[in-house]
Amino acid sequence: MKKTVSEFREMLKTVPPVLLTLTVLAIVGMNLLANKSIDTGLDWLALDCGILLSWLVFLTMDVLTHCYGPRAATLFSIFALVLNLFMAGIFFLASRIPGVWGESFAADGSMLENVNPALDSTFAGTWFVILGSSVAFIVSAVVNNFLNYGIGLLTKMRGGFGRFALRSYVSTFLAQFVDNLVFALLVSRIFFGWTTLQCFTCAATGAVAELLFEIVFSPFGYRISNRIRQRQAAREAETA
Repeated sequence: MKKTVSEFREMLKTVPPVLLTLTVLAIVGMNLLANKSIDTGLDWLALDCGILLSWLVFLTMDVLTHCYGPRAATLFSIFALVLNLFMAGIFFLASRIPGVWGESFAADGSMLENVNPALDSTFAGTWFVILGSSVAFIVSAVVNNFLNYGIGLLTKMRGGFGRFALRSYVSTFLAQFVDNLVFALLVSRIFFGWTTLQCFTCAATGAVAELLFEIVFSPFGYRISNRIRQRQAAREAETA
């Protein structure tokens, strides 16, 4: 445990603060955006707007695992989840404070009485959705980080973008599948009546969509990874 905490502290010293900040914001934002489904026009393709930000979370975990190992990356995931739950508490408190949302002034008379309750419900969230998403995120984070690290140990390719991409693509696809499936089984199947087939279909299609984001933005993640390694080398040189 002491080694893991030490790795986590070292990570906080050398990783770009902007990256960590964006990741925490992405976790908070993707849970809010997940309230809006995407009309794909296909009955078998179930997606929500959370995919606009969730790729950044998994890409960051890939970068952190690549540079600091799976334990430090997982500890950061837990830290980020705690901050997300803190923000969920703030949103819930705000939903219970008497008042009027700004959008109410743009609504006509027939919609006015529905706007505030709808927005309050969106920001407050539902206990089973928050619980399900939290469990799914931690499970998928562990899968992503340790799978990414394991692929790095098994592959005999030299360091470079190809090796980084292989680790990231495989771990992201499988971890996103696990994330979607765990959430679907815990929440969608129990509370919304999804069938098991729908749960697996949603998990697979969502994982493919997330993988496409990972492919597009992985060069950016690779450059960030190289910069972090350069900082690590500079710190080691200073202490030598």
